[in-house]
Amino acid sequence: MLAEKKEDRFKILLADDGSEHAEAASRLVGDLPLPAGSEITVLRAFASTQAGDLAPLEYALNQTCARLHEKGLPVKAELLLGSPAEKIVEYAATYQPDLIVVGAKGLRATFGILLGGVAQQVVEYACCPVLVVRAPYTSLKRFLLVTDGSSSSRQAAQYLGKFPLPGEPRLEVMHVLPPPPIHMALENATFGSLQVAAPEQVLEMESALRAKEEGDGQALLDATVKSLQNLGLAAGGVLKRGDAATEIIEHVREQKIDLIVTGSRGLSQIRSWLMGSVSRKLVHYSGCSVLVVRSRQASGK
Repeated sequence: MLAEKKEDRFKILLADDGSEHAEAASRLVGDLPLPAGSEITVLRAFASTQAGDLAPLEYALNQTCARLHEKGLPVKAELLLGSPAEKIVEYAATYQPDLIVVGAKGLRATFGILLGGVAQQVVEYACCPVLVVRAPYTSLKRFLLVTDGSSSSRQAAQYLGKFPLPGEPRLEVMHVLPPPPIHMALENATFGSLQVAAPEQVLEMESALRAKEEGDGQALLDATVKSLQNLGLAAGGVLKRGDAATEIIEHVREQKIDLIVTGSRGLSQIRSWLMGSVSRKLVHYSGCSVLVVRSRQASGK
């Protein structure tokens, strides 16, 4: 049985555009066991060309709010004129939510892509954690926290400790070791003053390096699992070796993971996307929902 977590009010900004992914996002939010005092703001942005006929937009927005009201959740609606990504980021900067929830693709997304432009920009520029939801949504049961030992990964673990997880979640922590070194068979020879190691010496060094990496990786997993236990979450560790994004995505597919949780390095003052390359690949290509955890300090806000 999981230890009871401290219940803090949780503020959510839910982006709505009427797409199937946005509907999946609203259903996911509706399933979260939010603590008392929490609040949800449903935001929809519209273009100037739509300003003359707002009734359908207001109706759709109210329908989303009504579905959440039926779950007993406190909801308010915001209908804003402007670019969706820009308005979401701007509103979040003022509202200071604990989480932004956005569908992976909007109504006008190009067929075949896994991440739409609005979701990508929100992940890139938002001042707080962003949950990118992919349809179809059924439930949140299997979670995978990705860690590389960085401060961003530690922030992601801490955030997961206060995230309102539904039911009895199955939680794994995964760390991926670097690919093994390319073995080069070397002859035992001397070039001037440089002594080249014999093949058996190379194998011994490679074996020692692998053993150290595996020991360090397992220690990182154990420490992360323990930190989650201290936060009231039971978790198991998964240690892999290879290309990080490839190994994670394959594990997600095999284990039918519902949500990946990953840290982000955030933005610099030049506002370029400095999210780690692994996190970026997971958001684009994992095929499941992804929670990107960034501190407000990391975003420069």
